[in-house]
Amino acid sequence: QVQLVESGGGLVQPGGSLRLSCAASGFPFSSWAMAWYRQAPGKEREFVASITRNGDSTSYANSVKGRFTISRDNAKNLVTLQMNSLKPEDTAVYVCRGVGYWGQGTQVTVSS
Repeated sequence: QVQLVESGGGLVQPGGSLRLSCAASGFPFSSWAMAWYRQAPGKEREFVASITRNGDSTSYANSVKGRFTISRDNAKNLVTLQMNSLKPEDTAVYVCRGVGYWGQGTQVTVSS
């Protein structure tokens, strides 16, 4: 069955960095675009970034553009989100999405 397992979240100070990973299985990973979303407490889930199936094109929410980078390794069935210059407003559960499925998410907390 399809599985999307996120990792790499945690507590980081403002201005810090984190690297999230999403390990995918159960579907032909290289045939599907992948995306990251996030949901902060009391807010709706929002789009963060996406990447095409071969990684030749990416898209970002305006709020993270220039700070976050999405990438993928089709040989390892892995999609990553490098997050730099983190802000308190980036605090959320970050969720991987692909082939119509959602992962369980990983918590990112940005606080001093």
